[in-house]
Amino acid sequence: MLYTILFIILIVLDQVVKFWVRANIPLGETIPFLPHILGLTYTQNTGAAFSILREHTWLLTLLSAILVVVIVWLVTKRYIIGRLGLIAATLVLAGGIGNLIDRVTLGYVTDMFQTLFMDFAIFNVADSCLTIGVALLVIYILFFYDKLHKKEASADHDHPADLPSDRS
Repeated sequence: MLYTILFIILIVLDQVVKFWVRANIPLGETIPFLPHILGLTYTQNTGAAFSILREHTWLLTLLSAILVVVIVWLVTKRYIIGRLGLIAATLVLAGGIGNLIDRVTLGYVTDMFQTLFMDFAIFNVADSCLTIGVALLVIYILFFYDKLHKKEASADHDHPADLPSDRS
C-alpha cells in the first residue's frame, strides 16, 4: 500500500508541475527557481534524455509502455522484492508513466528543470524518478537480489504451505 501511495504522489506531482509550467511559463523562457542552481525553463521534448530519438516519439511511447509492463510483471512475479527493490520499481514506474502520459496526450514530454551551475539536459520530475529508480535498481540487482531471493527460497522451503501433507 505504501508503494502505491508513493507511486500516485509522484505521478500527481509530475503532472501538476508540468501543468503549472505549461500554464505559467512561455515556451523557451526561463524563470529563476533556486538562484545559481536551478531555473525553470519550459521545453517540449519529443525525444528521450538529451533529446535522443526526438523524431521517434512513437517508438519512445512504445518503449515506455513496454517498460511499465515489464516492471509490473517483475514485481507481480516477485523477481523484485524487498524495500529497496520495490522503491526502485515504484520510481521507475512513476517516471515511466509520468512521461508516457505526456507522450500520449501531448505528443511530447514537458521538461522544465535546468541546472544553472553546469550544462546539462533540461529534465522533469518523471525523469528524476526514472534516473533515481534505475540507479537503485542496479544497486538492488548487484548487491541484494541474490541475498533476498536465497532468503525467500529458504523461507519457502522451511514452510511449504502449498505442498500436500504426507499424512493420510
